[in-house]
Amino acid sequence: MTNTTLRFEPGNGRHGLHFARIAIAALMIPALVAGCSMPRGAALQSEILRGTDDPANEVQVFAVTRAALDELDTWPLAHPELRHNWTTTGASATARIIRAGDLLSIAVWDSQPDSLLTTTEQRVVRMENVPVSAAGRIFVPYVGEVRVAGQSAEMARRDIQDQMAPIVPDGQVQLTVTPGAGNTIDMVTGVARPGRLALPEISPTILSALAESGGIASSLRNPLVRLNRAGTAYAIPARELFSDPAHDIQLRGGDRILVEEDHRSYIALGAAGTQRVVYFERETISALDALSTIGGLSTSRANLEGVMVMRQYPPEAVRPTGPFPRQQEVIFTLDLTSADGLFAAEQFEIQPGDVVLATESSLPLITQSMSVLRAAAATVNNLN
Repeated sequence: MTNTTLRFEPGNGRHGLHFARIAIAALMIPALVAGCSMPRGAALQSEILRGTDDPANEVQVFAVTRAALDELDTWPLAHPELRHNWTTTGASATARIIRAGDLLSIAVWDSQPDSLLTTTEQRVVRMENVPVSAAGRIFVPYVGEVRVAGQSAEMARRDIQDQMAPIVPDGQVQLTVTPGAGNTIDMVTGVARPGRLALPEISPTILSALAESGGIASSLRNPLVRLNRAGTAYAIPARELFSDPAHDIQLRGGDRILVEEDHRSYIALGAAGTQRVVYFERETISALDALSTIGGLSTSRANLEGVMVMRQYPPEAVRPTGPFPRQQEVIFTLDLTSADGLFAAEQFEIQPGDVVLATESSLPLITQSMSVLRAAAATVNNLN
């Protein structure tokens, strides 16, 4: 590298000053060019959308307006999740059903002096802790096997008494049930006291079971209640469960209840108040909700016409026609400078995995370039 030294000889001041101005201006030209790529938190809208109008491009751009919302409502979800599948059988009282594994205690009373089961001194015969077999049956002396599974305690008592009538015509039967593993409710997670609850004679509702377990843990964000019953999974947001009495269903033996935190999230980037992963605090979040959650847009950097929501759909959701996305990768653009755009943003729902991007405005870049130019001009003038 060769070092060049500017030398000003006496009597040649004007020419030296002119040369100095030209040299400084030459040095400032790269700075002006660099101003267009100065450090910034996001790209310009034009940079992101460059080339998207090419038919061979694999990114679809969709302008979100109020008129387009009806079409968007028919599009499939990008990442469907079981969150609204609930049975609403109501909370009508139902008796507990005998299941395999329960223990039955049977007492037979007979006042006849020639009874086959009792004596004059003892008018009652007790059979304690008779297990219900896997086939749903119990063994009763002089009667044989009696099927009791699927019946309430009262139904089973009457059935046993009827079958014993030929042996003890005047006999009376008492029956109590100790619930086994099949007649319990498992409170698996998300409650203050997880564990196993034995079903009482009258089955409790799901809210009663949650209350008995100490309620939903207060640390859970937007909790989701899940119910696993006989191979079928149900789910409902806790707020909806609490708000509608029809959702307070009767529980059955073998039910498993899990309360989970809402793990859905979106990513906030660009000229916004913050850049981070944002978790859903409620069931649905609009584009305006998302922006307000992250502190709004930067007043000095953001392009109000260039708010974007980037979403990726699975391949099976893409269709060339109909109410489906045309490409797997879709950019939804929002214009917050018009009433139509603001109302559309209020109704446009953010989905889990979305990227909410606030693009940079070009005005700050122009301002920075002008500042460099003014500084260069001032430097040259100071040489006079």
